[in-house]
Amino acid sequence: MFAKDERRSRLSACAVLAFAAIIAAFLGVSAAQNAPAPRTAVVLDIEGPVTPANAQYLAREIGKASSAGKELIVIEIDTPGGLVDSMKTIIKAILASQTPVVTYVSPQGARSASAGLYIMYAAHVSAMAPNTNTGAATPVELGGAPSDENPFEKERPGTQKPSDPEPASDGGAPANAGETQDAAPGAADNAEQAAPLGNADALRAKIMNDSVAYIRSLAEERGRNADWAEKAVRQAASVTSREALELGVIDLIADDLDDLLVRIDGLAVNTVAGEKVVATKNIAIERIAPTFIEKILGFIADPNVAVILMSLATTGIIIEMWNPGSIFPGAVGALCLVLGLYAFQVLPFNWLGAVLMGVGAILILVEMFTPTFGLSGLAGLVVFASGMYLIFPEGFRVSTGLILTVVGAFGAFLALVFIAVVGSRSHGPMIGAEAIRRREGVVDDWDGKDGWVIIEGERWRARADKPLQKGDKVKVVEIDGLVLVVKQAKAPGLLGAIQPKEA
Repeated sequence: MFAKDERRSRLSACAVLAFAAIIAAFLGVSAAQNAPAPRTAVVLDIEGPVTPANAQYLAREIGKASSAGKELIVIEIDTPGGLVDSMKTIIKAILASQTPVVTYVSPQGARSASAGLYIMYAAHVSAMAPNTNTGAATPVELGGAPSDENPFEKERPGTQKPSDPEPASDGGAPANAGETQDAAPGAADNAEQAAPLGNADALRAKIMNDSVAYIRSLAEERGRNADWAEKAVRQAASVTSREALELGVIDLIADDLDDLLVRIDGLAVNTVAGEKVVATKNIAIERIAPTFIEKILGFIADPNVAVILMSLATTGIIIEMWNPGSIFPGAVGALCLVLGLYAFQVLPFNWLGAVLMGVGAILILVEMFTPTFGLSGLAGLVVFASGMYLIFPEGFRVSTGLILTVVGAFGAFLALVFIAVVGSRSHGPMIGAEAIRRREGVVDDWDGKDGWVIIEGERWRARADKPLQKGDKVKVVEIDGLVLVVKQAKAPGLLGAIQPKEA
């Protein structure tokens, strides 16, 4: 009886414990589901030119972070600029983000020029590290260098500068002085504005005005210095981080990422979802890198890499043309040409530099087929190097060390070709009777003054003025029809090994 009661009590206790465990597990799951997600700052980066590859990367990750409700997005910038379409893709993603976006020009020594400045102006918070710079946002047409002339500053036919009055008549006051004073103050300006622009100037004026309006709209949206932004577009103005802070171009200067997060803690910003206060205390940092393909495309878009690819393409194609059928150099050259053209598609280049590189390659090719004792090749190297230097505008300039390396490699290649050509011209005839004369061989069979000899693997009938033995070394001195006239070759003396041999 007591055993049964004890068993029942144990079963009851187990049931109670199991029920309690189930309740605890249920409460734990509910608490986990209701617990707030950990606050995270997503860190992205723009390093190098702004291209379709990194625009796709940034737009995708900004959209993901915004949809996931991340606390903050930080874009670290170090760029000389890039394509307008790619820049606008990034800016559209920033403006549409419900998560605050902070741009940070970093590390020290970095820059945010041209397209980078527009991206900074679009961000909710803009910061720079010490010893960095920004600006120089004048638009550059793809495939050409910017003109040094401003279409708005050109004198129009029939107009006159206010500082240059018409000459006085009879030594009196300037002619039409009274008329000038009575005229409306804006008459000259209206005449200037009414004067038509040429096609090239009109196109550049449209691009310039569109760029100015775009960056001013961003400045007004974020409360930054719109006048200086216009100056950066029209006059390519550039400033340091301290000057940018004083001018109201940026919001703050931070030594590093940790310092940036501390400084923006508690800052209120306006997003498309309304005002949001940034909370960065004890925030987790998540760095997101581009995909492998995006990294490769970004690497190819580097000006130095683009020039290397075009140099390899030129070399491969020249070798294939010089030695048809080798296949591998031609295939590598074609692949490098395709990749190089992609890089040139996303970089602002100068047609003059491209033409010079092409002319240099042609001169090098001429040297390969019709040797001019190095004159054409040397001229080609100089022209090719000049093209590499001029191919990209300032800010995208190819490294001088790389130019010297490429020219040195081409020079070494041409030197090898020159040595091979000289060597091919220095030996005697390769076929015919002249090719046999003065060559050496070995006696294969001999009887009296006649016999057979082996000359470079061929068996010839031969005669000599004295008997020879099988295995004797002989030298051809004359050819009589199909019979070789030979003599016994003298054994080389002590200095025979270093004596020059006759061809």
